[in-house]
Order: sequence, then C-alpha cells, then structure tokens
Amino acid sequence: MLTGTASDSAVCGERFVTWPAPPVYVPRMSTNRFAPSVFACALALATVLPWATARAQAPASATAPAAGPPPAGPSPFGGPPPAPVPGVIPFASPESMTRLSRATAKVDFFHLANHFESQQNLGYCGPTSSTIVLNALRADDKTIAKPKDPGLFPAEYRKSLPPGLDPVFARYTQSTFFDAQTTGVKTRDQFFGKPKAPGAKPSPGLELRELSQILAAHGLAAELRVADDTLTDAVIKRELITNLSTPDDYALVNYFRPAVGQSGGGHISPLGAYDKKSDSFLILDVNPNGHPWVWVPAAVLIKAMRTADVNENRGYVLVREGAR
Repeated sequence: MLTGTASDSAVCGERFVTWPAPPVYVPRMSTNRFAPSVFACALALATVLPWATARAQAPASATAPAAGPPPAGPSPFGGPPPAPVPGVIPFASPESMTRLSRATAKVDFFHLANHFESQQNLGYCGPTSSTIVLNALRADDKTIAKPKDPGLFPAEYRKSLPPGLDPVFARYTQSTFFDAQTTGVKTRDQFFGKPKAPGAKPSPGLELRELSQILAAHGLAAELRVADDTLTDAVIKRELITNLSTPDDYALVNYFRPAVGQSGGGHISPLGAYDKKSDSFLILDVNPNGHPWVWVPAAVLIKAMRTADVNENRGYVLVREGAR
C-alpha cells in the first residue's frame, strides 16, 4: 500500500506527494481544479502501472471535428477525455498558416520560436516557459552574465578537449532555473516537495504568483495578472494583444487544460501571436507530448484562465527586462 502526506500543488495539474523516500508524483483522481495527469515518476509508476494500464483501455467518448485539434486521449489514470472545444486549431494545419501569415500581433513569435524547448518533466511547464523567455531576452546581451549548466557536457569527456576550451554555452536551462537568487521564493527541493521548515506543510510546484516572483529574482520585470473579478475580459485581451505587438516583452499564460478541450490540469506556456480575424491566440505549448501548439479563441483562453488554482485564480504574467 502506498502511503504518504499529500498536498495540492500547481505542478502542471499534478498532485504531489511527499514520502519518507524521495518525493514522487501520483495522479489525483478528481476533476475539481486539478484534472488527472499522464505522468508518474518511476517510483510511483512501478506500483500503479498494472492498474493504470487497465484504466487506460477505457474507450474515448468524444472525437474532435476534422478542422479542430486531434481528440484528447483518455487519461491513463482513468476518466474520459474532455470534450473538444470549437475553434481550437492545431498549429500544424493550413488554417494555422493562414492565421500566422495575416496576424499583425506576432512580434514575440519569432524570438520565442528561436529559443523554444520542451519541458523535461510534466511539472516543469513554469520553469520551461521562463527559461525560453530568459533566453529570448538575454541570449544576445553580452552585458548580462548567464549561467552555464555543467550537466550539458559530462565531466569525464572534458579531459579530452583542448586546454582552455569550454564546450558549454552561457545560457539559461531548466536545470539552472532555480539558483541562489530564487531561494527567497522557492528552492528546487521545495518545488519537488521538501517543506520549507521541519514540520511545515509541503508546497510543491509553482503557482503563478511564485513564478512571477522568481522571474523578478532573476532581474526581470514581471507583472502578475490574476484573472479574477477585478480584471475584465476587455483588459485581459487588450494587454495580451499589446504585449504581442511590441518587441522585448512576453506573456506567459496559466490556464486549465480541460477548458480548452485538452487532457490534464493547470498549465503554463508562452503566447506567440494573436489573429484579429479569428479572434484567437496562439499558445506555444511547452509540453508537445500529446499537446501541440494551438490557436485558441480569446474568450475560451480567458475563461480557462478564470479558474481556481491552489490559493487564487490563474491568469498571466507580462515579462520584460528589468531595470539595471
């Protein structure tokens, strides 16, 4: 029997459990705020795989229309896939090409695409989105010192290199996202479930407010927008379109996947463009494992952000370089 102390978190829709052994992810069997996810680390998977496999064989109950995205598959931990949402269009489609071509609010797309990478695990949507933005803003700025990830080139192979040659580029990675600057907000260990103090309740994952604070700790100007009753749809739409129309700033959106017809829970990704004719935003999904980039109607995206996370609603963060 699996036992542990469970706590809700904003780890891309996961429920995180702290064990006497290293912490592991386990699926949450509820659609209230956090939908079942498709991820469990090896320690949990070894125990739940037979059960999960049986549950995964349940037939899908919905099929997406031909013009929309592929149907969301059933969660391997049970439950039917969410119903397709009209107007959600996959990036790799003729209609998407038309939208991107005619869109005028797409300055951010090209910079983000150049530095795009996918998340390394299901919980890292926030760190990955932030890593992309940090590199888009600073990769070519030689006045800002950037980290070097030693894990990118194994130490045992360095001895064969010419003397003085450093094979690692100075740039942000998902492994360097948590560093000495971010400890005042959350450490990597705390992200994975270690309590901040002995006896304290674990707070794994990242809520959007914590993410904005970590971006600020990295020296960026991060403006948090919580999509609650104080923020109108018109303001949300205007701010996002303005951001996508101006260079050197980016928008990270935090939304609930089922509200856009996708399996999963809460998720964070950057926006790439806005097409006025279709009134839709392009989400550059950082988890391409079953979730392609998609165009989402503005009203649908805003509704997906107006959903409850652990302590407050989801929303978005507007990011640009900070003052020096």
